[in-house]
Amino acid sequence: MKIHKEGRRILFVTLLILLALNLLMFQFNRGQDLVNRLFAGATVIIFLLILQFFRSPFRHLFTHEDLLLAPADGKVVVIENVFEPEYFEDERKQISIFMSPINVHVTRNPISGLVKYFKYHPGNYLVAWHPKSSTQNERTTVVVESDAGPLVLFRQIAGAMARRIVWYVNEGDEVSQGEEFGFIKFGSRVDVFVPLDTEVKVELGQKVKGGETVICQLKV
Repeated sequence: MKIHKEGRRILFVTLLILLALNLLMFQFNRGQDLVNRLFAGATVIIFLLILQFFRSPFRHLFTHEDLLLAPADGKVVVIENVFEPEYFEDERKQISIFMSPINVHVTRNPISGLVKYFKYHPGNYLVAWHPKSSTQNERTTVVVESDAGPLVLFRQIAGAMARRIVWYVNEGDEVSQGEEFGFIKFGSRVDVFVPLDTEVKVELGQKVKGGETVICQLKV
């Protein structure tokens, strides 16, 4: 287990603020030991909650050109055929994974290949399960030409708590399955769009691990 690089500055600043607040409490609230201890305990809990947002556990990664791995930790909330308007402009199979505040917030490449398209979209911060969050929230869209051949689109989507999306890929990059392609600070959701004949390997409500759980198999 390690702390992700995206959280180190936030954790350092948070620690300084909480330490300063505790020093002020003990300075101006002398004689109220119980209150001071309760406040100190509450700040420790707050720090630990923020700390767990930025954990980055070790994962046993494997690669296979026609298998898609989960791009994030969380729960499968959507498996359906939908019209994808941004890039494909036709019907695709959508698999969506919801990341709760207690999940790991690293996002990983579901497949190896060449990045054919990338775009960042500023937007709103609707709750992640809102039907319009996929098209109206802050998000990034990545399209990879997989080593197996088919194009795969995956999308980071911010939610009500997630206020910043970070990405590490650009058009023309070669990406490897399971490696980090970004981070969603304080969670939200990742959508994956694959060809209609793709065989889904997960079920609604199933919990998945990014870089480990196989979510579907491409037809090649």
